[in-house]
Formats: sequence, structure tokens, C-alpha cells
Amino acid sequence: MISSLRGTVLAAVGTSLVVEVGGVGLSVSVTPEHAQSVRVGAEAQLNTALIVREDDLALYGFRTTDELEVFNLLRGVTGVGPKSAMGVLAALAPDDVARAVAEENDSAFRKVSGIGPKTAKLIVLNLAGKLIVSARRPAAAAPRSTSVSEQVSLALQGLGWAEKLAQPAAEGAVQDADESEQSDVQAILRRALLLVGSQTGKAGL
Repeated sequence: MISSLRGTVLAAVGTSLVVEVGGVGLSVSVTPEHAQSVRVGAEAQLNTALIVREDDLALYGFRTTDELEVFNLLRGVTGVGPKSAMGVLAALAPDDVARAVAEENDSAFRKVSGIGPKTAKLIVLNLAGKLIVSARRPAAAAPRSTSVSEQVSLALQGLGWAEKLAQPAAEGAVQDADESEQSDVQAILRRALLLVGSQTGKAGL
């Protein structure tokens, strides 16, 4: 089992990183925001989960042990696979997941592509009592050179939507958001997911 890795980032595209470890380039699936936050050529250290199937080996990477814990708990819920679990983490920080579960707010999970009402309720039921809401919310990520709408558009494309839907949804989400939210990538991404979901009715990944 590969539980962590550290190495040089060779590529960061969409929802994937290629990290060189001991001369071997490992492909690691991450959230879109995570992929956008790393710099090619820099060193990265990831907590990882290796998913083994008969015909596939897939490696998923996380910046914190909290993200990894939430990922593993989500995968234990009937109907939630690795891609859907990553979709939850793309839209919600671990503390947001814990808060939604504590408040029995299954609608927070229905906003994620690929998770329907039944699965959302199962997430709340299965994760009840397993997560603690932090007293302090995690600090916002440092600003990057790309605009918030561009970051959200790339994130949506990484989750499977075409650019022609992703870009207008991202821009619309920024315009509709309160001023206090307009620089918050995760908040804008949640709004954009609602917009593209209402426009396409896409069941998702």
C-alpha cells in the first residue's frame, strides 16, 4: 500500500499530477484546486490512497490527512466511488463535509455531480459521528495568477463539463456571488456546480 509520496512535480493538468519518485513518474488523481495550486518543478508531498481493481491501479493524492480520511469514509458509503468522493472534496473542504453531516444537510452533497438524493442521505447517515467540525476553519488558499472564474472553469472541466458550459457558469457564479465570496474559489465552485447542474441535468462522473 502506498500511503504517501514525495517527489518533483513533472506535470499538473486538470485533475492529475505526475510526481517523480525515485526516477519513476507516478500519476496521481487530485482535486482540480489541488492541481492548480502546485508548480511544475517544485517538490510535492502527498497523502495517498491506492485503489486496486482487477484491471486497474489508481492513486489518489491529498494535501492533508483530513482530506484522506474524508475520502476513505466517503468510499465506504454505498454508491460512492473514488471519483464521486473526489467530487465531494472538490466542492467541499473536510470541515464543510463534517458540518453538513452534523447538520444533516444532505443537500450539500446533492450539489456534487454523480451524487443523487438517495446517496446524499446515505452519506449523512454513514458519516454521522465520524467527523468533528473544527473550531477554526482552514485558511483560504493564497491567491494565484489566474482569476477565480478561470480556476473554477478549469475545475468544472476537470469534473467532466465542456468548456462552453464551464466558462459561462464560472463567470455567472462570480457575478451572482456576494462581494465577500467573489475571491473564494470553493464558494464560487459550489455556485457554478449548481448552475451547470440546472442547465444540463448531468448525472456526472
